Amino acid sequence: MSEPDWVLHVDLDQFIAAVEVARRPELKGRPVVVGGNGDPTERAVVATASYEAREFGVHSGMPLKVAVRKCPDAVFLPSDPPAYEAVSAHVMDVLRELPVVVEVIGWDEAFLGARTDDPEALAASVRARVEAETGLSCSVGIGDNKLRAKLATGFAKPAGVYRLTKDNWVPVMASKPVTALWGIGSRTAKKLAELGIGTVEELARTDPAELAARFGPAMGPYFHRLALGAGDTEVTATPWVARSRSRETTFQHDLTSREEVREQVAVLARRVAEDVRAEGRPVVRVVVKARFAPFFTYTRGVTLAGPTLDAEPVERAALEAWERFSDDRAVRLLGVRVEFASPDPAT
Repeated sequence: MSEPDWVLHVDLDQFIAAVEVARRPELKGRPVVVGGNGDPTERAVVATASYEAREFGVHSGMPLKVAVRKCPDAVFLPSDPPAYEAVSAHVMDVLRELPVVVEVIGWDEAFLGARTDDPEALAASVRARVEAETGLSCSVGIGDNKLRAKLATGFAKPAGVYRLTKDNWVPVMASKPVTALWGIGSRTAKKLAELGIGTVEELARTDPAELAARFGPAMGPYFHRLALGAGDTEVTATPWVARSRSRETTFQHDLTSREEVREQVAVLARRVAEDVRAEGRPVVRVVVKARFAPFFTYTRGVTLAGPTLDAEPVERAALEAWERFSDDRAVRLLGVRVEFASPDPAT
């Protein structure tokens, strides 16, 4: 009998914080918060928090000023993306040394495709190899498709292994809120609640036609399939490539003039255009992110007339996107994101 196929989802535990602690071993066991310039008196948000900091209620996306109130003894560090990219690349190289297919889906996670009679033993060897080679801890979810493997990792954290398949899907997931499903956030959950749907089981029992009427012919049935645990089983070794690049700034003092905001949007657009020019990947869309006082965040985007590597059309599109905001409240954060053309699969 041939060995069955499995999907494993590897997720590095508290990745960014773990990288920082590895560089500063004296911080082990202490609450660590990474974000902005590492100064909690400045306006910035938490990029990640160590498990010790999370025990105090600190979480990603929280303003640093709130984080320091919740955990005044935390060590605050600046974000260092190049360091995280380098460590991530090392981890993925370690995974590729194993008898698996590796599909990278981010800095800190990857799907593994494997054929084995003992997926738990394979998961244990993954954890051991990653820790031995990089000093980092990871959790591994085992599934019969990507969705179940990804969700299984949540049950495995921290530093564990968990299997979720069609055999235990109902007892494990049926009573969970719909937000437990990968792909359903709070906004969708609120809309589902309006239909009287709050749990995975209730969503699974809902007529797909009713969901299609509320969410559209594509998304409605898709949410129903999620509740049944259906998902993609193919793991490909295609390298992960960022689909966009961005620059953003949190201002220490609110911007109150639209002209002042325009100037800052232009600056960010030129910076991100410089960032991507060396990559040689044409930009097809530009998105501006604005956070208005006190803490309302919105985005507006502009699709370019054609792919470009030039800074001028990127800047022009960013300014056009800014003009699509009608809010006159003070601005505390601005960001400009450029989205790349999809790579040609034939190349």
